Amino acid sequence: MRSALKELSGLAYGAVCQFRNAAVAIFALSSSVFAEPVTIVALGDSLTAGYGLQDQNDGFVPQLQAWLQAQRADVVVQNAGVSGDTSAGGLARLDWALGPEVDALIVTLGGNDMLRGLDPVGTRASLEGILQKAGERGLPVLLVGMQAPGNFGPDYKLTFDAMYPELAAQYGSLLENSFFDGLVAAGAIAGDPASFAPFMQADGIHPNPEGVKLIVQGLGPKVLELLGRVKG
Repeated sequence: MRSALKELSGLAYGAVCQFRNAAVAIFALSSSVFAEPVTIVALGDSLTAGYGLQDQNDGFVPQLQAWLQAQRADVVVQNAGVSGDTSAGGLARLDWALGPEVDALIVTLGGNDMLRGLDPVGTRASLEGILQKAGERGLPVLLVGMQAPGNFGPDYKLTFDAMYPELAAQYGSLLENSFFDGLVAAGAIAGDPASFAPFMQADGIHPNPEGVKLIVQGLGPKVLELLGRVKG
């Protein structure tokens, strides 16, 4: 009788072990298969938001996500673009934009500061505040630069243009020289609005769907580099 009970006990223990091992294997498989995608927040103004586009799928964020997925990147890009926003506005809403699931940040701000002729010192302080907060969260950042026109004077342009590479170097962020680099690569000439016209909406400020596509192609490799900095 005892030997029979012992045999049954051994069989039960073996079954438990098999169940446990199977459960561990299933958990490991599900963890790898159903791992959450990397989440990037695109913090910006109307260029990020997709202003003026009839189909929002033509906007910067949807096109960027589609491009990244075509590169087999498992990623979700969240649209934190607000039309008309300044760098100060971006800083003010940063805590709200950065949910607990966020892994990385793209910052495209300063264009409205420049269009309004705001002091670059204030713009720099706001951008620096954004980079500091991202650093506190351990988030890698891609900072997208802007270039000021010459109508505010050479000193303004020099100060404004220089703050992006200086801040990127100071905080160890990735840097894209200009949001519109993809258009330049396609033949647009800096300082020549006519050469940008085929890629822009009627206002001459915001890209049309084809322009967004080229911008994403130009910026995409930097975003892939940003993904490479996300901690696993």
